[in-house]
Amino acid sequence: MDALRKEGGYTIDDIYALPDGERAELIDGKIYYMAPPSRTHQRILFSLSRKIADYIDSQNGNCEINIAPFAVFLYDDDINYIEPDISVICDASKLDDKGCHGAPDWIVEIVSPGNKPMDYFTKLFQYRTAGVREYWIVDPAKEMVTVYRFEKETMDEYSFGEEIPVGIYEGFSIKV
Repeated sequence: MDALRKEGGYTIDDIYALPDGERAELIDGKIYYMAPPSRTHQRILFSLSRKIADYIDSQNGNCEINIAPFAVFLYDDDINYIEPDISVICDASKLDDKGCHGAPDWIVEIVSPGNKPMDYFTKLFQYRTAGVREYWIVDPAKEMVTVYRFEKETMDEYSFGEEIPVGIYEGFSIKV
């Protein structure tokens, strides 16, 4: 990618032009490269996604869970492309073979040492602005989960091992 392109900002076409195996997200025209996830990250991702999927299935729910790499286009533009660790989408009209077009109902991000500012600040702002209903930041280093329920304008913190109520589902809670 040439220097002129960098000054003008990147687009989704640049994301799709990345070499095979290289992953990145695009926020407001800026590319953020992603390192491969750790084993701890993957264990938490699998455990949480399994619990969420099992709950949705047990309720005959109409929401769909997707795990990274899964494209989410928060806005109808070509300068934003993200791959949340877990996306729960309850409006099937937002989904197609390319990913989710619009805000998922619930997003879970698992913090890696190199991406803390991205999850705690950059994505927090983007998710809130786009209309995500609930956003969880799972931090393995702190053994904490920060839960933002944007509809209720609340933020709560939980320790690993505590029951965490899921705001978009009445009566459902998860232990990380």
